[in-house]
Amino acid sequence: MGEHGAPKRAKGANRKSAPEPGRAPTPRPARGTAARDTAETGTGARGTAKTGTARTGTARTGTAKAGAAAAGKRRTATADPSRTAGPEAHRTAKPESRLAMVRRARRINRELAEVYPYAHPELDFRNPFELLVATVLSAQTTDLRVNQTTPALFAKYPTPEDLAAAVPEEVEELIRPTGFFRAKTKSIMGLSAALRDDFGGEVPGRLEDLVTLPGVGRKTAFVVLGNAFGVPGITVDTHFMRLARRWKWTESDDPVKIEAEVATIFPKSEWTMLSHRVIFHGRRICHARKPACGACPITHLCPSYGEGETDPEKAAKLLKYEKGGFPGQRLNPPPDYPGRPAPPLGASG
Repeated sequence: MGEHGAPKRAKGANRKSAPEPGRAPTPRPARGTAARDTAETGTGARGTAKTGTARTGTARTGTAKAGAAAAGKRRTATADPSRTAGPEAHRTAKPESRLAMVRRARRINRELAEVYPYAHPELDFRNPFELLVATVLSAQTTDLRVNQTTPALFAKYPTPEDLAAAVPEEVEELIRPTGFFRAKTKSIMGLSAALRDDFGGEVPGRLEDLVTLPGVGRKTAFVVLGNAFGVPGITVDTHFMRLARRWKWTESDDPVKIEAEVATIFPKSEWTMLSHRVIFHGRRICHARKPACGACPITHLCPSYGEGETDPEKAAKLLKYEKGGFPGQRLNPPPDYPGRPAPPLGASG
């Protein structure tokens, strides 16, 4: 009550329309969210100021900031996740669940199958023995260099028996262009002797047998099994390791662990072709030093987008082999290969 028995005006009420004595103050209609809160809760002007405004953040001093924040949240919630795959977006996004990662990984495989329907082993070979030797020679060099080197090697030593009985210095001279030629000569002559002595001159079709051969590890064994015998396997080379980590399929840098982890993501029937597609993509677009992010067809699925060149025109200049309009790695590519065959050793391409 006031000093003379008159009721006090409600704080914040319109002074020109004071309430009559004995009647409850009638609050003026509030705006926006505060009005809704007032109607729902039945609070007066003072209650509105304390509850509605506090709950919704529409107090005069915070309206602009709260509105901008809400708008930003709405944009984030409604944005197409396939177009926000930049490094900053992935640093602020909540961690991806295992199920979401598996779904994304399988979608990457499906989309790579559309990009590279012609994916294939990029070593020239006519039989399991040639593929085995070529794969051993491919260590620390390109498949292109191996393909340019093996025609002369296999012309002179077409069988394991022939290569096992060769003069080491002559083999070294033939394979010199592949690098590390002394160590590689020891390996291919040693595995040839093992094939002759232990396997009747034939390449075995079992992993446990292949890895007993000199110079043959799991990667080489899976290349041979998958492409010469049709046995599914995951080939974890440097390209596969790099992309598996960029795509967050694994955090390991151990080839055996990466193989095991990736094997749990994909059905066994996909292992061999998955390897070809990933390696194709790593050689042509997703390079080690300068990934061509701006020319990549699966950026919407890549959590590492932005590590490389994102400008489309600049990225297009980084593409290699058939994607960049250049010859491929095989002198004798499969019929469906859309690019040009590689030139023989010593020829200009």
